[in-house]
Amino acid sequence: MIPLLPTPRELHFTGGAPIPLTERTGTVESLDPALLATGPETYTLSIEAAPGGIARITLTGATDAGLRHARATLAQLRLATADRSPPLHIHDWPAFATRGVMLDVSRCKVPTLAELERTIDLLVSLKFNHLQLYTEHTFAYTGHEEAWSGWSPITPAEARHLDAYASTRGVALAANQNCFGHLTHWLKHPRYAPLAETHGDWEFEFFGRHFRRSGPFSLCPTDLRSLGLVRDLLSQLAPCFTSPLINIGCDETFDVGQGRSRDEVARRGRPAVYFEFVEHIAGTARSLGKRPMMWADIALSHPGSLRMMAPDILGLAWGYEPDAAFSDWITCLRENGNEAWVCPGTSSWRSITGRSSERTANINAAAAQGLAAGASGYLITDWGDNGHHQHWPIALLGIAEAAQASWCGSLSGSGGTAPGGTGVPFVRVGHQDLLHSISLHAFNDPTTNLATWIDQLGDLDRPIRSAANIKNASALFIDLYRPEGRPAIDAPLEAWLACRDRLGALARSRPPMRDALMARELDHTLAMARIAVEGAIASRAPSSSATAADLARRMHLLIDEHSNIWRVRNRPGGLAQSTKVLTAIASRLHPSPES
Repeated sequence: MIPLLPTPRELHFTGGAPIPLTERTGTVESLDPALLATGPETYTLSIEAAPGGIARITLTGATDAGLRHARATLAQLRLATADRSPPLHIHDWPAFATRGVMLDVSRCKVPTLAELERTIDLLVSLKFNHLQLYTEHTFAYTGHEEAWSGWSPITPAEARHLDAYASTRGVALAANQNCFGHLTHWLKHPRYAPLAETHGDWEFEFFGRHFRRSGPFSLCPTDLRSLGLVRDLLSQLAPCFTSPLINIGCDETFDVGQGRSRDEVARRGRPAVYFEFVEHIAGTARSLGKRPMMWADIALSHPGSLRMMAPDILGLAWGYEPDAAFSDWITCLRENGNEAWVCPGTSSWRSITGRSSERTANINAAAAQGLAAGASGYLITDWGDNGHHQHWPIALLGIAEAAQASWCGSLSGSGGTAPGGTGVPFVRVGHQDLLHSISLHAFNDPTTNLATWIDQLGDLDRPIRSAANIKNASALFIDLYRPEGRPAIDAPLEAWLACRDRLGALARSRPPMRDALMARELDHTLAMARIAVEGAIASRAPSSSATAADLARRMHLLIDEHSNIWRVRNRPGGLAQSTKVLTAIASRLHPSPES
């Protein structure tokens, strides 16, 4: 099997020896409306022998989008076969009409313009057609400088440039601004503080656990001035993007009803207050010529009140664990008349090394359940909670797997048989073969082993996190990042010693790498994992102050390297906030005498 990503639905070897693909190779491109039967992104690719021992390549697309995908597959074929392809025919089309990526640019990391362009080019090669940059306070809104000052925000000119750069390559860059919750970076400033739901204590449940928080988080939905701020922001943001969609956020507004809107929530009910404000935000988006989409978690937590959600709002059903109920969520939204997308995650955040088993199960479930329930889109999300310390290769593996799942409908390729009564089965691949394809085409790894290694690294602590039933984080992260005074994970010393052995074996077996930056990023990942594991062992076994001091010393060295690596892909804004989290870890590992 030739390693291609995503795996084509139909690939037939037509017989004959491999043919050189040289400068003399002739390529014919055309559009064929008949291919529209399986959608506008359908394409075919044929390679056959021509007189003179050269290849004749024929690319056909249902539309220009289909032709673009045919060219992407041809580029992968040339790489995978070293420009000597066997004669073959490919017929291919996607499972989901929209296949997107959402990158968090509000948790400290804001990529440089050049890095975002490189990312778009990579997404095009993997046949994604949608991109969002999750925004809270990192867009340079005129008149709101105090909210984004020091964060190296994306400017309107940069947004317009990226929009044009993406659209000419077949990727729709949609505007994204959380308009309800997750607005602490605004509401902590005196100018915006009066708009907050609360500056006091509030609580919520997440994954069956009870949490307490303090301080501003959401806008007060009963304060008309809140809507005034939203209108100002969206009126500046929306014109920078040509996509008809805009993500208005509205997720996790747990504090609503626990502050200034308490009386109104008691009188009318939380769903009524929530949906009324959402509709005001959605109305603003419509007035700007945009169709609103929103995270659907709060809406789905009140299924009996879902009728209050306008049917033109596109619902984003997100969940990041293997047991995420995508089928139920999509069904609920569609029965209300809403178009819906599934939104799994890369499982890179709050992990250090990733969470491979959870990632693959979550990504696969989103595709299978989403297709069965009628989801029209698939949006893989990569978040940056707690300082955005995971490195790009850890996130990229999940993004690449999502390219496969969203195009094929599963990680193992497209199920079923070819249309037209031929009975020809679609191409299927094993997970190991998929990882080889990801290595070559996402990581530019000629050994085709790097993705497998990263996948194994992501399950380094799986026995511990499984036994402790940890959600939305790895055991490495939970144990290393815990605040002073919080107990460690209930895991025996023997489990951490075994984890150390696995880490040592992985460190010795990393494949050679062509990409020097990714090599540095993975070296840093290994070093962070070592500190997490050794810190966990030290806290469970007698250790000297010298051990603690050495861990803290090594942590400070890693902070320096974290800063150096950061500057290659990302803007300077947010780095200080990110390193502050790591500095706190060093202090917990070995408190200074003064503290």
